[in-house]
Amino acid sequence: MASSSGDDEFVVLVCSDPNNQIETDISNEEIVISTTDFSTWDYPSTLSFSTFKIQAHRNRLIEESSYFRGLLSGSFSESCLDYISIQWQLETFLNVVRCIFGFRLDITSKNFIPLFQAALYFGVEMLLMQLKSWLSEASLSKDPGLFQIQLEDLIDIWDFGLELDNGFVQEICASYLARNFMWAMSNKIFKDMPYELLLLCVKHPHLTIDSEKHLSDALLIWLHSNTEQLERSSKTECEFFDILKQIRISLLPLWFAAGKRSSISFSELANESVDSIFKLMKVTPKGSMNVLGDGDLSHLRIRLTKYSKKVDLSGCPQITPMILLLSFLPNNHNSYLALRKTIKESASNFEQADGTKCQITQSLLPTLSFEAVLEVDISGCLKLPLEDAIDYFSNSFPFLRRVKAAYLLNFKMTTLYRLIQKCSLVSEVDITVDVNPLISSQLSVISSSSAVVSMAPNRAYFVGDKFSMTSLYHLGPSPSNITKLTLEGRSDVCDSHIQYISKFCASLCYLNLKGCISVTDVCMANLIRRCTKLQSLLVCHTSFGMNSILALCNASPSFSNSPSAQFGKRPLDSLASNLQLLHMGGCKCADEASLLELLSQNQMLKSLCLRDTNLADSALCSFSGSLLEVLDVSNTMISGAALHHVVCTNPGLKCLNARGCKNLFQPENTKKEAKISSSYSCEELFIELGKTCRLEEIALGWGLSYFSLQALKPAILSLRAMTVCLGGTLPEDSLRLLPTTCPLLESLVLYFQVISDCMIINILTSLRQLRTLALCYCFGDISNSSFNLSMPNLRILKLERVTPWMTNNDLVLLTRNCANLVELSLLGSKLNSDAQCIISHGWPGLISLHLEDCGEVTENGVSSLFNCIALENLLLRHNGSGIQRNFILEAASKMPMLRQVSLDVCDAKEGDFDLPDDADRYSLRIVKIARCKSTRCNVGSHFADTTRKPVHRETLVLVWNSTNVVRTVVKERL
Repeated sequence: MASSSGDDEFVVLVCSDPNNQIETDISNEEIVISTTDFSTWDYPSTLSFSTFKIQAHRNRLIEESSYFRGLLSGSFSESCLDYISIQWQLETFLNVVRCIFGFRLDITSKNFIPLFQAALYFGVEMLLMQLKSWLSEASLSKDPGLFQIQLEDLIDIWDFGLELDNGFVQEICASYLARNFMWAMSNKIFKDMPYELLLLCVKHPHLTIDSEKHLSDALLIWLHSNTEQLERSSKTECEFFDILKQIRISLLPLWFAAGKRSSISFSELANESVDSIFKLMKVTPKGSMNVLGDGDLSHLRIRLTKYSKKVDLSGCPQITPMILLLSFLPNNHNSYLALRKTIKESASNFEQADGTKCQITQSLLPTLSFEAVLEVDISGCLKLPLEDAIDYFSNSFPFLRRVKAAYLLNFKMTTLYRLIQKCSLVSEVDITVDVNPLISSQLSVISSSSAVVSMAPNRAYFVGDKFSMTSLYHLGPSPSNITKLTLEGRSDVCDSHIQYISKFCASLCYLNLKGCISVTDVCMANLIRRCTKLQSLLVCHTSFGMNSILALCNASPSFSNSPSAQFGKRPLDSLASNLQLLHMGGCKCADEASLLELLSQNQMLKSLCLRDTNLADSALCSFSGSLLEVLDVSNTMISGAALHHVVCTNPGLKCLNARGCKNLFQPENTKKEAKISSSYSCEELFIELGKTCRLEEIALGWGLSYFSLQALKPAILSLRAMTVCLGGTLPEDSLRLLPTTCPLLESLVLYFQVISDCMIINILTSLRQLRTLALCYCFGDISNSSFNLSMPNLRILKLERVTPWMTNNDLVLLTRNCANLVELSLLGSKLNSDAQCIISHGWPGLISLHLEDCGEVTENGVSSLFNCIALENLLLRHNGSGIQRNFILEAASKMPMLRQVSLDVCDAKEGDFDLPDDADRYSLRIVKIARCKSTRCNVGSHFADTTRKPVHRETLVLVWNSTNVVRTVVKERL
């Protein structure tokens, strides 16, 4: 039909989908719509038709679309027609028309590609601009929960851009992936990432990661998942593995680099990384000039971008102020020159001073500010002077909220006060150290003494405390924003420190004082009264007792410790009634009456630990809460009936620890409480657990049997950790059925159970996600065939008194099949000194190693084990009397992360060990040296002589903190 002329001339676009093979109703065959009525369209119902007839203004189409401009105003025969046929996907073409006529489209990552294809085909520049604008804006999304481009769509968009050779699309995709790399690497389809996109992302200046470890893990996962692609590709394998060279190996955690030395694809870089880490650890202020040199320093820069939210430097003993400052500077030559000049001047001052202090002044350098950074983790950063670090963080991370600095003994309480003052927005602080092993009230102390340590460190940089606690306390700083404070293991924390915290940290919601043995019950009670917002309180192995419980149970903040204060009054607004987490394991100062009062007011508790307390049935039955998810009553005298009562009223229970409860399934000898039925059966607890709960962790001993496990089946389908202890009796059939009963099990610990090769092989074959396996003091015959299968996911392995046959050859087999272990404990075997080399080569990344009664491992001294440079916990006892006298000093220097060492004088080559002073201990926190005495053992009347068997006599324990070292001798073997 010929067209007529005029400004309002219409043309009808007849659009159908050539790929639509679905038969439709005649009534829904076609629809006639007009561009003048776009605002009134029923868009969803319109899409149900198989053909669109769109009345559109001819001139508008010509103006906005090069396709229609050529078709309607050119020499084509269609230019004079009123009807034009279009073959295209209906929804996409409809959106193209809407865009032409000025409507803003709802663009998503799902329709981006079809719209872009249509925009190019129909030549709609307006739509192309909208698409590019959307892609740019969507790529800037910062909220992880609101990602507008999902990873699978990003890959499709990248492929589309690559096909079109569209540099804009490719750059946007690489930039988006670089900024959101931490999110992308956790996606299950990360392994499907095209190599070119991944490489461009890793090289992008906006690459945002928490640490170099995360980047390394992501790249290794990708490479291992694309083995077939590597084989089919025209690129050589070396070309693909070149992407690993983008990792800044000098900034990897020591434990990570050490562990990857056994990786086929990463071993060369891992060895370079370890060498670089130790080189940086030896750098002095003067030597910093040599490290900086005159070349590119990018390999020493911590990756920081304006999108960084977390900086994770944990486990990096090589981090120094020089590396921090370098990372805070603009990445250009002038900044490097300024840093070199500043370090040169500082080094000069260092040489002229007393040699103990050297501070690099940040104010003289053009440092950047990273306002998005909310969290910093410097745990184990031995070379980093904390006062300097705090100054740097306060300037470059102005909105810092969370600081973790665990296992740093030089983090004194005055350092905490400085952090609170300088970084006023910080709300969470964690300065955990290892808990003192001398916390049990049952230990028999023979002697004890302490000495003040000098904090003259073995580190190159150091700034002494600039303020004393007393001056800071009376200085009267403004109240802090601290809401979560972890002081676990800090035996140097005393009442004066707690007084400061209670005065200036009144907003505390979470407080962890576990192992703070120097804090008194009265002081804790005063803190509780001041910090009225407390919801989580962890006070295991402290003096927490009646005074603190009175403070929790009383409503008035002015409540005093007067003789008139008594239990029995139950105010509705007590602190106890608002607690959601209470862990007081090992607190023997709390008697039965105070526990009863406390539990009767804990309505909101979700996590409760009463391990090793004076807990009795009456107190447990008084518990008034119904929200418990975690309950630990291990090593208490409670009965099964009392525990049954709690289970009935807490259906959300996920974790239960009742190991060591000897009365759990014994008839009660005391009078029955009103709430406990006298006809209680021991199986009722398991039946109730099976009916009511969905457990994720369980630890039981006494009373656990085949029948109780059957009753538990519904509750343990989602179980992830199981511990069976002394008193529990699971027959082999029950253990063999564990993979079907608990298919998600990740941790299995068995004490005193009957085991066999068949059972272990079945468990290891079926539970492929198992990460922890401990077989301790078990009975039955097992052989090396139990471990003759690959277990790549296993991280922790404990074989204690179950493998007396184990030789070096068996150990080699274990290293091959359990290649990724980080913790190993062997007790009782037939190894020799070559086992050291097998262990250090097979598991170079071990962080914990226990070898006891393992033949002659140390008969010729200790040498190869020093190659386990990432060890944090080492126990060597009764493995041969060849350990050198200076072993502890040598181990501390060659294993800089080592925090705990346990030895036996029986193994000392010269009959004793040299003990480190503060300057030589590096990370050492605890040293335990056991001493034995010989007793005669009569082996029969046919022999003229008797043999001598070593029997434990005493243990020397040295514990360092930030102020002193405590030397204690106890009778017990620790």
